Amino acid sequence: MKRNFFIAVLLFINLIASAQNKMKKADELINKTDPGWTVVEDWIKKAKNKVEILPADLSKAKEALYQTQVTTHSPMGAIVFMTGGLLIDDGWIRILGSGNAKCNRTLPDWNKGKSFKEFGDLPSFLLIADDAIGGFYILNGGALGTDTGKIYYFSPDNLEYEPLDITYSEFLQFCFNNDLDKFYEGNRWKGWREEVSKLKGDEVFNFYPFLWSKEGNDIDKNSRKVIPISEQYSLNLDLRKQLGFDN
Repeated sequence: MKRNFFIAVLLFINLIASAQNKMKKADELINKTDPGWTVVEDWIKKAKNKVEILPADLSKAKEALYQTQVTTHSPMGAIVFMTGGLLIDDGWIRILGSGNAKCNRTLPDWNKGKSFKEFGDLPSFLLIADDAIGGFYILNGGALGTDTGKIYYFSPDNLEYEPLDITYSEFLQFCFNNDLDKFYEGNRWKGWREEVSKLKGDEVFNFYPFLWSKEGNDIDKNSRKVIPISEQYSLNLDLRKQLGFDN
């Protein structure tokens, strides 16, 4: 636990340093003596949940690593550099990497314009993963509270930023080994796995009535359609404002 928190703190120190100084080249961020991928790959091999590693394109991986400015010694840097992303539970959760045909968003590109303006800027948060029902996992960089380095879940069933009190490394363990049926209790409909497995990594299911509404609390009775994830993210933010959450 202490080691994971230390890694999270180092991650943000690295991001701050990169924002304040000249951006490091990709080769400077590639750790060949103690790569984080060795640890992450071992976690995946022992995972209880289904994990699909999306292959990375080397040139795109280097570009994404440069734009993210995180060393590959860290689990996040390792995933960005070594994978196009990770699909958990047949694509129910998508952990962002350097992009792939199945999930063509990269971690830095997806965050640009949301958590920072230009590459090299210090992000106040990072969107690190999302799920098929329009929920977003966010690494707090200060925008969500004083617990910098911890993960929040921007939940579609209440539009709240729910603190999970876990670091990025612990979030990976959560995805790999946690009882996801229990975590998503009430938000998985009959036949969800087959439908989700056909979903593209830049798409989500949009539900009506909304999952957060009183009328939408039975997901098996809701209508659903596939929409771009960017549209769902903007909709969630707009609805929070309309409901007075951000006033």
